[in-house]
Formats: sequence, C-alpha cells, structure tokens
Amino acid sequence: MAGPDGVVIIGAGMGGLSAAVLLAARGIPVTVVERMAAPGGKLRTVDVAGVAVDAGPTVFTHRPVFERIFADAGANLDDHLTLVKSTRLARHAWQDGSALDLWGDHARSRDAVAQFAGPSEAEGWERFQREAARIWNALETRFMESPAMNPIGLTLKYAPFHLHEMFAINPFQTLWKALGSYFRDPRLHQLYGRYATYTGADPFQASATLMLIAHLEARGVWLVDGGMHEVARQLAALAQRLGVQFHYNAHVSEILVRGGRAAGVKLASGEDILANDILSNGDISALADGKFGPAAAHAVTGVKPRDRSLSALVTMMTADASGFDLDRHNVFFSTDYAAEFRQIFGDQRLPAEPSIYVCAQDRGIHGLSGGPERFQLIVNAPATGDMRPPNEEEMAQCQTSTLAVLARCGLILRPTATVPVGPAMFEALFPSSGGALYGRASHGWQASFRRPGSKTKLPGLWVASGSAHPGAGVPMAALSGRLASAAILKARGLIRTFHPTATAGGMSTPKATADNMG
Repeated sequence: MAGPDGVVIIGAGMGGLSAAVLLAARGIPVTVVERMAAPGGKLRTVDVAGVAVDAGPTVFTHRPVFERIFADAGANLDDHLTLVKSTRLARHAWQDGSALDLWGDHARSRDAVAQFAGPSEAEGWERFQREAARIWNALETRFMESPAMNPIGLTLKYAPFHLHEMFAINPFQTLWKALGSYFRDPRLHQLYGRYATYTGADPFQASATLMLIAHLEARGVWLVDGGMHEVARQLAALAQRLGVQFHYNAHVSEILVRGGRAAGVKLASGEDILANDILSNGDISALADGKFGPAAAHAVTGVKPRDRSLSALVTMMTADASGFDLDRHNVFFSTDYAAEFRQIFGDQRLPAEPSIYVCAQDRGIHGLSGGPERFQLIVNAPATGDMRPPNEEEMAQCQTSTLAVLARCGLILRPTATVPVGPAMFEALFPSSGGALYGRASHGWQASFRRPGSKTKLPGLWVASGSAHPGAGVPMAALSGRLASAAILKARGLIRTFHPTATAGGMSTPKATADNMG
C-alpha cells in the first residue's frame, strides 16, 4: 500500500503509468488502482475469436518522450520494446481509384505528391511542411512540455523578442481554411484535414495550430513488435521493478478527504488506501461528475457535451483481404468530407458515408503467415454514449457503409469474426466521457487553454490523462504523466524548477533539478 507518504494513482493508462515510473524512480511509494484487468487504459486488446487484436491507439510517434521515461528510471527503451521504424507513414485511397503513400523520407514524400497531384501541389506541400515544423518548434518546449498556462502566460514565454513566433502558430484560423493556402487538390486538402481527427476534432472547426501533427508524424512512425499494448505492459513491468504496487479489477468509489486535502481512496470493496497525494488518470469529467465523491467533484471543471471530442465506431476483426495492397496504416476517404463532419458534430449521428482508418496489424514487421488477418477499423462518431448513442441497427448500417466505401476504393474485406465497440461501450469503459476519446475537442483558439493542468483545486489531488494538458494521444498522455509527477515532486520540495535540455534525437525536454541531488 502507498502509505501516508505515498501516492495513489487511479488508473493505469499512459499518463498513470508514466507518472508511476517517474515517481517510483525518485523513491516515492506508489500504488496504482485500475478497474480493468490489465494496464493500458485505451491501450488495450480485445479477444476476437481467440485472437488478441489491438483495440486502442495504433500509431507510435514521438519516441524521445518514451526514451526519457525509461532513462529516468535507469533503463533503456530498446531493452524493453522492439521498435521498427516505418518507411511508409500511411497509405491513402479515394473512391476515384487514386492513392497516395506518404513516407518517412521527406524527399520521397515530396516526389510522391508531385506524381500524385503535380509540381505546384508539391511546392505547396513543401510550404505546408515548413509551416507545420515552425508551429511545432514554437510550441514544443514553451507549451507542450511546460505546465499548463493561460494565454498571458504563453505570451510571456515569447516576450519580448519572439512574439512573431507565437503569432506564427496561427491559432485564430481554422485548419480547413489554412490548408487552402497550401493545397488546391481537394484530395490533399482532405488528407491533411484529417489530422484534426488525431485529437478528436472537426477540421472545419479546429485551429490551424493542429498542422503541427504533420511535423510530429514526419519525424517518425514506429511499429511496436507485439502491438501497441506492449508499450503499456512494459511500462507497468518497469514500474513493478521499481516497487510500484498494482491493484487490478479494483474500483475506486471515493477519493478520501481529510482536513481539506485528498488523503486516500476508498475501494468498492470497502478497503481504504491512504496516501499523501492522489493522481487521477481518467477522464476529467469523471471527477467533475462526482464519480469519486463530492469533494473531488469541485476540484476540476468537466467538459460539457457540446465541447466533447470525437468518439468512434471501432471494429476489431479477423478477415481475409483482397484487391488493395494494404500497409500497416491505411486511410480510405469519403466523397463529401463537409457532410461527414456535419452529420457527426451537427446532427450527432454516424456518418452516412464514412472515412475509414484501417490498421492491418499483421503487416509491417513479421509479414503475413497465412489465414485471416487482424484488423482494426475506425469510423469517427459523435460522443453521445451517455445520451443517445447509436443503436445496433445504426451501427450495423454504418458497418455496411464502411465495407462499401472500402470496396469502392478497391479493398474487399471478408470478416471471419468481428467485435464492434461504439460510443456507449466507450462511455462504459471511460465513465462520464460520453465515449469521447480525446477529452475536449480542439475547436477554437482557447480550447488548449481550457484543458486542466496537473494541479486541481483540491490540495493533494492531481490529474494526468489525454483529457488534461498538454492534450490527447499516447505521447501527450505520457507527457501529462511527466508533468504531474514533476508537480507532485515540486510540491514536496524535491524539485526546484525546469530547465530545457537537449536529448538524443534533437528533442528539447524539461529537465528536473532536485534540491537534494548531489
């Protein structure tokens, strides 16, 4: 048990696991309480006719974030995970029969765009990539790797000599409108508009700042041997070696408060686990909705249903595939992107003709072994899991439309077994989210500032998740865990400040300076 000087972490998602490792590496007793049977949170697998299929995030990027977590615990990432850098970032297809591969090599991608859409579009692609890199570099250390701040705080990070860099992040224009400055080909416009969905946003409402995702992806995509859930398993194993105690299939019914401070958790079994600090690694709205008691409910502000990010209709399947040469990551586009997002965000229903992401999980490392392959298909959906979620008939109709879009793009899937998961199931897995998979939608220039930081209004209660600062996605959730662990250590007087430091690969990260370091 954590004990009065320890930390209890509610949830073994990426933010919770990262914080557990970093705190335990500093000698802090840590107990992780997870209501599921295994670590990972959204990084999970499901059983499809006896076969484990990844059911959560499928793309591994921003490798230096994870290298540093392992290094801070005295370990080496490559000793725990087998990562293979992908030469092809993704394969994209449209219903007119056209297709475009983007590559890890910049020049190869540029040549592919030129062949696909002509030299003028390749020139626009070059300008777009430069702008995406400029936005990333302007925000990486000043915002994403720094504690949460308001707009004034961010402005001060640039003042007085670098204010031009702040305005270069283009927060006031929508992504869709900004893309029109770079691409005249509607297919490229659609392809890069899709990057908004990586944070659960509508490209027609999202800030153009999200262009930075293109730069993050261009820095490298890796395939994880064993699947993405292996990342969670290895972080949990590292945490255990550092002394972290895990309680699985254990539900927290209340955060205990004593003397106006979080002091422990009560489990549904009736057991109390006392601690000096509590870190919630779940959706922010679960706290705000009182899922952990009335005292914790006042500690944060939840996300209103109208501000939620995307949910999804995710279908894990085994299937025989033919007619289209799949890679690991594949995207098949609808013919009317504006209608697709109007139906999702405006009408709050599944799209009549969806765009589909297909992860062919058996492609890319070991090659196909014969027989049905493992697939994960993702269709964007409204986060209405706690209101009016799609019913079985609507989900079945969407799945039929999905297979039809794939067929028009040339891909024939013949499922042998399927496990669909929609907004209602995501709400059950991640309560109070409505099934939203990314927290608050990144709509408008203020959205990022509305994500809570590590510290809550209740002393001793902290948060780390994809619904908190700095945002959604596996590496951002890991950074959230790092920021929360640093905040806890700072509150205990073990860290004075942060200093930017260069690490392998050229990434700048905040370096903790401890008062008691020799």
